[in-house]
Amino acid sequence: MDFRSVRWELEATDRRMLDKRMSATQAMELVHDGDHVAIGGTLYSRTPMALVFALLKTRRRHLTISRPLTCYEAELFYAAGMADRVITSWIGIGLKWGLPQIMRHYVETGQAVYEEWSHLGIGLRYKAGAMGVPFLPALTMLGSDIARTVELREVDCPYTGQRLAALPALNPDVALIHAHRSDIYGNVQVDGYRHMDVDMARAARRVIVSVEQIVSSDEIRALPTTTILPHFAVDAIVEAPFGAYPSECYGLYHADLRHFDEYVNLVKAKGPDGAREYIAEHVDQHDDFAGFLASLPPGTLDDLVAAAKRLAP
Repeated sequence: MDFRSVRWELEATDRRMLDKRMSATQAMELVHDGDHVAIGGTLYSRTPMALVFALLKTRRRHLTISRPLTCYEAELFYAAGMADRVITSWIGIGLKWGLPQIMRHYVETGQAVYEEWSHLGIGLRYKAGAMGVPFLPALTMLGSDIARTVELREVDCPYTGQRLAALPALNPDVALIHAHRSDIYGNVQVDGYRHMDVDMARAARRVIVSVEQIVSSDEIRALPTTTILPHFAVDAIVEAPFGAYPSECYGLYHADLRHFDEYVNLVKAKGPDGAREYIAEHVDQHDDFAGFLASLPPGTLDDLVAAAKRLAP
């Protein structure tokens, strides 16, 4: 892909102040078969699950998924027959839950590709895409088996002659992000850690953001240091309270570790059929993400809110 054409495409973005509110279902019209979909947050922190569930409902095909650290959502795309490739530095919920069995099944049977980069490598790839340059030089991955596997190119520094890794730009077709708040125009704010969301969004051709709350532009202007994306970098705003559940959203609610246990137990017992059973019960059975949240055991969300408050500084 010619990086200049991507840069010109991004620079031609409509910068008018437009009301970008829509439902998650409507926003998924921006995702097409064969797209590269980048997922914001990292592992089980601020994962845009309301958008992930909406995308799962579409059963789009031949997607490439990328994420800094990928949790169990990548396995759901594999099991649903939607993803051919995952680009990341990690797949799995965490050490407590063991190796990601669904990923291993699809990759080891040749049904899908797992493309592994270092965590820094993934971040620099998004940053190169956001900057509009073809690659960024770094020392990461040099001499490793990971570099050989992805056929990492190297360059000589024109100043010192030092051998450097050339991390190629990553320009997703669509970025899915979950944030704390925005106004109707798409000026997006995040409290706490930002992960790689800013570079990911700026590198992407289309950006869909779910938010815990839509607020007035005056409220956005009152907290300028928390704004991570300007309106012209965003294509769709979806209001989705608890939209990262079962992931955590900093300062608002903790991750639901018992929900992860439920998923892993299903997969251990039934393999890919267990992941499909999870999708049938938690995604397909409900009209939308709010319906899924309403099906949770009483008090679940209240307990997670209380846990987040106990952890807050």
